[in-house]
Amino acid sequence: MRDFFIYLFIMAGVTYLIRVLPFVIFKGKITNTFIKSFLYYVPYAVLGAMTFPAILFSTGNYISSIAGLIVACIMAFKEKSLLIVAIFACVTALAINLICMVI
Repeated sequence: MRDFFIYLFIMAGVTYLIRVLPFVIFKGKITNTFIKSFLYYVPYAVLGAMTFPAILFSTGNYISSIAGLIVACIMAFKEKSLLIVAIFACVTALAINLICMVI
């Protein structure tokens, strides 16, 4: 139980530090275009870094995961909606997974 509170206080401290640090460093409005563009793309980079490993390990079969990823990329490059991309990726991963189970 004691370890839980130690971990909780460390987590709270790190979370608070991450949220307060930008206010301490940048006191005024950010006018530098490089920093503004960098901060604009940070959420997308974090989302990609969190999503990509989940894509590869989601099915338990690398072949079906990679097939679903390839189909999702093709559909996205054809500018299909997010729902269509997700449906085609899931159906592809399921179909390849079923085929791999039969073989």
